[in-house]
Amino acid sequence: MLVAGVDDAGRGSVIGPLVIAGILIDEKELSKLVQLGVKDSKLLPPSRRESLAIEIKRIAQKHAVVKLSPAEIDKVVEKGRKLHKLNRLEAQAMAKVIEILKPDIAYVDASDVLEERFKQQILEYLPFKVEIVSEHKADRKYPVVSAASIIAKVERDKAIAELKAKYGDFGCGYPTDPKTLEFLRRCLEDFKEYPEFVRKSWKPAKKIKLENSSQQTRLG
Repeated sequence: MLVAGVDDAGRGSVIGPLVIAGILIDEKELSKLVQLGVKDSKLLPPSRRESLAIEIKRIAQKHAVVKLSPAEIDKVVEKGRKLHKLNRLEAQAMAKVIEILKPDIAYVDASDVLEERFKQQILEYLPFKVEIVSEHKADRKYPVVSAASIIAKVERDKAIAELKAKYGDFGCGYPTDPKTLEFLRRCLEDFKEYPEFVRKSWKPAKKIKLENSSQQTRLG
């Protein structure tokens, strides 16, 4: 029995890609993931995630990564209800990962509030039959999903590090970080527009742009 785990990283970020990763492993090898000490990537420090990612790839038969750019996210989000559209986009990306891995059963961390609906959306995009277990907090329940979450987070961290090396420190990229919000304000002041790696459809980005426009009008 070949088992896959699939998870994402960067879903709520206003900067950078949304990364979906999956691993494929023989059911008999699952205990090795437990021995490694895999857990939800958010509970691990960056250095531990990086070392674990290397070990996970050694144990896994295969791994796959799909990155959704801010432009791809903005395109679907602007068309309709944000969460509904984003969930479907993510289901499509998870289906791509599962299609590459070709497991007998895939455990996925459900992005939709309705676990079953998310499962059905993934199945819609798959050209073959596969058993899917779609659950909330799957990254905490199933080591195979924890392993996928670690690879997704490491890939996302790499993408963020590359952006910072080029554009300076903008914090963690999430709207909860004052440094990230300050960076967005500076972008508009300096360039009048957000760079391509910013999710322009996100509410915080829109709010800052509106504030900037109002300020320009007052000054103008």
